[in-house]
Amino acid sequence: MNQPLALIIDDEPDICELLTLTLGRMDIRTETAMDVAGAKSLLDKHEFDICLTDMRLPDGDGLELVEWIQKNTAGLPVAVITAHGNVETAVQALKLGAFDFVSKPLDLGNLRTIVSNALRVQSREHSGGTKLLGESRRMQELRDMIDKVAQSQAPVHISGESGTGKELVARMIHDSGPRAEGPFVPVNCGAIPAELVESEFFGHRKGSFTGAVNDKAGLMQCAVDGTLFLDEIADLPLAMQVKLLRVIQEKKVRPVGAEKEENVDIRILSATHKNLSQMVADGEFREDLFYRINVIELPVPALRERGDDILLLAEHTLQRLNANASLDDSAKEALLSYAFPGNVRELENMLERAVTLCSGGQISSTDLHMRTSTDDSGLQPTLAGKLGDQVEDVQRQAIVEALEKTRYNKTAAAKLLGLSFRQLRYRIKKLGIE
Repeated sequence: MNQPLALIIDDEPDICELLTLTLGRMDIRTETAMDVAGAKSLLDKHEFDICLTDMRLPDGDGLELVEWIQKNTAGLPVAVITAHGNVETAVQALKLGAFDFVSKPLDLGNLRTIVSNALRVQSREHSGGTKLLGESRRMQELRDMIDKVAQSQAPVHISGESGTGKELVARMIHDSGPRAEGPFVPVNCGAIPAELVESEFFGHRKGSFTGAVNDKAGLMQCAVDGTLFLDEIADLPLAMQVKLLRVIQEKKVRPVGAEKEENVDIRILSATHKNLSQMVADGEFREDLFYRINVIELPVPALRERGDDILLLAEHTLQRLNANASLDDSAKEALLSYAFPGNVRELENMLERAVTLCSGGQISSTDLHMRTSTDDSGLQPTLAGKLGDQVEDVQRQAIVEALEKTRYNKTAAAKLLGLSFRQLRYRIKKLGIE
C-alpha cells in the first residue's frame, strides 16, 4: 500500500520540521514549500493526499492558495494553520473550501485527528446509506451540495420549513463524510429544560448538584469522533449559546463540577425552521454564534417547490406503508395543487389517514382531507379541494396580477406566488385564465 503524501506550506522552518516529524510518525510522506509559488510548483508535479498551509506567506496568503487549489486540484483536502484566536480567517477559509483549520500554537493531537479525517475522505468509497428521494432540480442541487459539504469539517446550518427533512439531510452529510464510522447524535435543543441544558451537553461529575448521583457523559462526549446535530438550535438559551460558541472554537468542554477540560473532536451540524438572521437582529440569538454555525448554509426546499417529486414521494410512502392502495387522478391533481404547509411530514400523515379511509384500494381527493381554510397557525387557505367561488375569484385575481407583473412569464409568476410551474399551470387551466 502506498504511503500518503502531504504538502506542507509554511515559511517558518521550525513549523515545517515539526509537521514533517508529526506526519512521519503517522507513516505519511511530506513535501515542503516556503511560499505560494513553491507550493503551486509542487502541486503541478505531485499528486498529494492532503495539504497543510499557513495563512501568511511571503508572496501571498493561504486564502488565495485555498481558492486556487479548489479550482485547479479539485478533491485535495486543505487544512489551514491560523493565528490563535483568528476565527474570522478560519471561517473565511472554510467558506472557500478548506477541509478544516488548526490554530497556533499547534495542538498535535488535534492536528493528527484532522489529518486522519482528511485521509479517510480521500480513501472512502461512498456507500448507499441514507437517500433523499426526488428528481426535481432543487433536489439534485441539494444532493450535490451534500456531497461537497460532507468532505469538509466546516459547520453546516441546515435551514428550511418544518417537515422538509432537515435531520435526513444531516444524516446524509454524516454518512457521506470521513466520520461515517463514528456516532451521529441528534438532539432537539428545544426539548431540554433550561436548567439541565449544560449538564446534558457537557456531562457532570458525581455530587456536582442535587441528583447527580453518578458521573455522566454529555451529548458532546457521546458524539466524539462523529457528528452532533443540533436541531432547533434557535431554542437554545442565550447563556448556553455562549458556552457552545467556546466549544466550537476551542474544541474543549468542561463537565459540570469538573476541574479540567476535555478535548472533544466532533463535527457540529445545526438546523432550525426559524429565521436566525432576524433573531440576531432582534437580540434573540448571538451574532457571534450565528457566524460560526452558519459557515455553510444548506437550504432544504419546501415540498411545494419540488414539482412532480410530490407524486414520487406519495408512491414511496404508500409502498413503505405496505398499503394495497393507489392514487386516482383526482388525488394526483389535488396533491400537485396543494401548498403543503407541513411539507413531507404532512404528506406522510395525509396518506396514512387516506389508506384507512379509502374504499376499494383507490385513494381519491376526498380521502385526503386537505385543509381548505386558515388554521390556528395562521396559514393562508390552501389551493386544493373544492373551494368556493369567492376563494376562486381571489386566486384568479392574484394569478392575473402576478402574470401582468412578470409580463406573462409563467416561471417568474409561479416564483412570485410561491408555487411550482406545474402548480401554476394547473391553476390557470382550472380557473379558465387565458
